[in-house]
Amino acid sequence: MSATEREIEHGDEHQVTPLELFFDLVFVFAITQVTSLLTHDPTWGGVLRGTLVLAAIWWAWTGYAWLTSTLNVDEGGVRLVMLAAMGTMLGVALAVPGAFGDDAALFGFAFLVVRVLHLVLYANVPTELLGAVLLVVAAFVGGDARIAIWMLALAIDYVGPAVVALRGWRIAPEHFAERHGLIVLIALGESIIAIGVGAGFDLGAGVISAAALGIVVVSALWWLYFDVAAIFARRRLTQASGVEQAQLARDAYSYLHLPMVAGIALFAFGLETTLHHVGDALHTVPGVALCGGAALYLLAHVAFLVRTTGRVFRRRTLGAIVLIALIPAALVIPALAALSLVAAVCSLVVAYEAIGRRESRYRIRHPEHAG
Repeated sequence: MSATEREIEHGDEHQVTPLELFFDLVFVFAITQVTSLLTHDPTWGGVLRGTLVLAAIWWAWTGYAWLTSTLNVDEGGVRLVMLAAMGTMLGVALAVPGAFGDDAALFGFAFLVVRVLHLVLYANVPTELLGAVLLVVAAFVGGDARIAIWMLALAIDYVGPAVVALRGWRIAPEHFAERHGLIVLIALGESIIAIGVGAGFDLGAGVISAAALGIVVVSALWWLYFDVAAIFARRRLTQASGVEQAQLARDAYSYLHLPMVAGIALFAFGLETTLHHVGDALHTVPGVALCGGAALYLLAHVAFLVRTTGRVFRRRTLGAIVLIALIPAALVIPALAALSLVAAVCSLVVAYEAIGRRESRYRIRHPEHAG
């Protein structure tokens, strides 16, 4: 049976399988490793390297998201290949802290194997292997040249799907949307881990207060995605078909979910640093990450909703602008106070949408009762 025939046969709606969730556990660890990389190298160079690593890992994951939405991966030899890819992805995740250092070769070769295993199951963009090969090449050069090759590799990866014809690409839209919603949930879980790691064993009043505020922000970020945004996008994706559906899946999910996940990772880094220094002003990079990470998440939401609904969500846009404007203050006031401001802004955006737009929200969440 050809790849196209397998896509047609298994492209119908289906639930996310335990194997897919099992596979995603490695991605959880990879995000944790990116946050760890930022924590141990809280410089702009560290942010650049962490962003490049996250972008590479995300593109590998999203390729498998397309695959599992198209094929039945929970049977036969396909299951074995998925498990092999998961094991290899663990090697990628383990190498994340040293991806630009001593573990560059391990990262590059493991990443290449993950891509090869993907191609075994699902022929996709012709450029898919080129970026992975370049990451192997990058392992054998140093300094700025390594960064430059990484940027070239990722540019090839991300530009590829934007320039190829998407005719024949298929997904199960409900499954595809659910899978991305789960990965956002997993990324938010990294912020919960950051609270635990940052709090440590010295649970004074300041640390407990910071942990509580951290939960407030994470809850607000969860609400903003799952309350109405995910519902809007899923319905639009389900209504589309053919090339239009493939383009919407590529833009709204494969591309625009990355800045959401990046925003969560940056906020988690800023939050963990805050818990370590609740009474001190944050240094520049973690201070920017605390406010800017939440702002990036909101801006990604705005772009996601514009692409799926054609509407600009003004409250989220305004919230992101306020968070960016708060960055100078976050660098001079105690970290706990900066976190309080982030929590206040995110909570106000949620409150306005939940209370000020409650009738519209109810119709969206309960269309069966809409009159």
